[in-house]
Amino acid sequence: MNGRLQDKHALLTGAGGGIGLAVAQAYLEQGAVCSVVDIAPAPPAALMPLLAAHAGRVHYVPADITQAAQIDAMIAGAEQRFGVPQVLFNNAAVFDLAPLLESDEAMYERLFAVNVKGMFFVMQKVLARMVAREMRGAVINMASQAGRRGEALVAHYCASKAAVISYTQSAALAMAPHGIRVNGISPGVIDTPMWQHVDALFARYEGLAAGEKKKQVGQAVPLGYMGAPADIAGAAVFLASDEASYITAQTLNVDGGNVMS
Repeated sequence: MNGRLQDKHALLTGAGGGIGLAVAQAYLEQGAVCSVVDIAPAPPAALMPLLAAHAGRVHYVPADITQAAQIDAMIAGAEQRFGVPQVLFNNAAVFDLAPLLESDEAMYERLFAVNVKGMFFVMQKVLARMVAREMRGAVINMASQAGRRGEALVAHYCASKAAVISYTQSAALAMAPHGIRVNGISPGVIDTPMWQHVDALFARYEGLAAGEKKKQVGQAVPLGYMGAPADIAGAAVFLASDEASYITAQTLNVDGGNVMS
């Protein structure tokens, strides 16, 4: 099916690679125009083919979503280019881990600043513009299977993603009278460039060889392998489209069967 997002303006954070880049590609293929956001002042190398292939229908906006002024400038820049976003793919996030008794305040502050504070205020400010213009829109917040359960080495990240799920539910109820849908996606283990960093952290604290943790988690998935960014993109297109017009306040597990709900 083509044209499921025809002429809709989608704003995507954390779009410099991995899942965000795959979703931007899928949105463009479905007819959307896209404002793609990442923290780097210039577009990351992974984005350059997308920008070249879809010139005039996608533009890059740099922003640090932990800074309120930069969020405002990001949304204003996106609106100036393509109008008020009708779809928000709220994806920017960071990951870290450490044993519970060694986890420090700096790690806590960084994870919650991006994964919770930044996520919430990007959502809030985009929603405010939708409401002011009486627009029906869709928000997709990126959670994680880590938000469904605790993990001994990953306490802060798990808690931050649990907060994403909770904020998604609350925002959906607040926005329902305005005809704006708010949902989440909870990925399982997805094979992105971030996994090199994740694997190295687990190797350090669990005494594993490089690559071993990645192999283990893939084999532990009921379907038997790690997912790909394209697996998330399909769900992101669906939740942004009119096919999901009666779905709100949900967080969809896309994890090969790791979490059953």
